[in-house]
Amino acid sequence: MKLTRSFSGKDSVIDLIREDYNILQILSRFNIPLGFQNKRIEDVCIENGIDTDVFLFIINFILTGKIDAERLPVVSPVAIVDFLHNSHDYFLKYKFPHIRQNLITALEETHNDINPAIISFFDSYMEEVKKHFNYEEKRVFPYIRALVNGEDSGYSIDLFKRHHDEIGEKLTELKNIILRFYTTSMPNKMYDVLVDLYNAEEDLDSHNDIENHILIPLITMIERNYRLTNEGNKQ
Repeated sequence: MKLTRSFSGKDSVIDLIREDYNILQILSRFNIPLGFQNKRIEDVCIENGIDTDVFLFIINFILTGKIDAERLPVVSPVAIVDFLHNSHDYFLKYKFPHIRQNLITALEETHNDINPAIISFFDSYMEEVKKHFNYEEKRVFPYIRALVNGEDSGYSIDLFKRHHDEIGEKLTELKNIILRFYTTSMPNKMYDVLVDLYNAEEDLDSHNDIENHILIPLITMIERNYRLTNEGNKQ
């Protein structure tokens, strides 16, 4: 359920977490260390070299599902890219390896006929996510950094928009196989895996939402201003 209130820099980090503990995953991607005491959001951001406007923009979008269109033009696209890059590392270096290890532990010898297929499906999905992220790291993010510096690489964010797949949804098939057909004498372990899969799917959906509703509109606006400036200079 989305919130109706937004947070400001004057609110405490602890109150933010109490509102929705899933925000902890977002804090980890900003590389914010624990030990918040009673510190305000803006103080924690300043201490850790984080763009407070970007932090609040992302947090409030995740919590409320709403975009503050008036503030979008002042959001740093490079800070958004840095956050998304950290998110890629989180998924590939922590989240998915963690799920894979728990999945292996939850599999039972009585299902050795399908266990390899389950692991193979998960590994195939991980490769698909890596390919998706790699394209962003190699093509999209460098383009955005260059655009901010006034350079034109011949790319366009519209190309990314047209080929931006919703990678989180493809975990549904694996979840359904386990839910419908995988009997086990260790249900607690497999339930934990399922919770991880559901959380990962929601997390990836949120990641895609940030790209679709914050990054793409922001870069589209910058591209438009870039073209208008260049056209004005030619006249």
